[in-house]
Amino acid sequence: MSKTVFSQTITPELRQWIVAQAEAGHGPEAVLKSMLASGWDEDVAVEAMDATLRKHLAQRGLPPERILAQLAAGQQGAAASPVPEPDLAGSPLYLDAGDRQVTVLGVMASPRVVVLGGLLSDEECDALIAAARPRMARSLVVTTLTGGEEVNDDRTSNGMFFTRGESELVARIEARIARLLNWPVENGEGIQVLQYRPGAEYKPHYDYFDPREPGTPTILKRGGQRLATVVMYLSEPEKGGGTTFPDVQFEVAPKRGNAVFFSYARPDPSTRTLHGGAPVIAGEKWIATKWLREREFI
Repeated sequence: MSKTVFSQTITPELRQWIVAQAEAGHGPEAVLKSMLASGWDEDVAVEAMDATLRKHLAQRGLPPERILAQLAAGQQGAAASPVPEPDLAGSPLYLDAGDRQVTVLGVMASPRVVVLGGLLSDEECDALIAAARPRMARSLVVTTLTGGEEVNDDRTSNGMFFTRGESELVARIEARIARLLNWPVENGEGIQVLQYRPGAEYKPHYDYFDPREPGTPTILKRGGQRLATVVMYLSEPEKGGGTTFPDVQFEVAPKRGNAVFFSYARPDPSTRTLHGGAPVIAGEKWIATKWLREREFI
């Protein structure tokens, strides 16, 4: 069955052509470039390639985790670095995070989203809030126009950053995340703690840095692109405050101690990692966010 998106139709003939290009050794970037030159909308082209290659790899008998790894690498090109990824081989219920077991509550392939239960203990949630509270200020956003930071009406929380490893508590959580996602501690930014009071929100956005913006090269000097995000819930609002993924109409409830992980293999909307913090309707929400980079973050 053909699928129409943005008035362009993904036909069986197109799918066959994509598979033929892949089997002939042409990389995804070259295939995408050819499709764009032929007048295809980029979002349609990327979706066609993703769905076609996913099905093709599955028919070859590759397990889901291998399919995802190959697709992620293909989206970034042949020279792509690996991305943070929990070991989900065999569809485990629990993951080894070193000093504790973390529950797998939900997995989505596209966008790559994993909902984690019990990443933090109640005591760790309280301790992070207590350590952060005296240092809270109006949250800023990184601007890729200049490479700096600024106040933005889309983000109405208060926040602060811990430096990496600045306390035993912070270092313990960072080591846990590194073990869980198979990613070096030094490739992570410092943990950011955010406080959302009633009405506060963070409107849908992407966490990667737009390569087309003039300030992005300056930002990337500190550790390369962001590749993944971990949002940890430190407190529970009475209503609202979920983490939303509008492109796939998915929302993660802000359950204390739980977390949501998502990765983006290329800095492009085709990753469908548009996400936001829904407005808090009643109560107060505290979260801790960890961003993971390509290289050591300095």
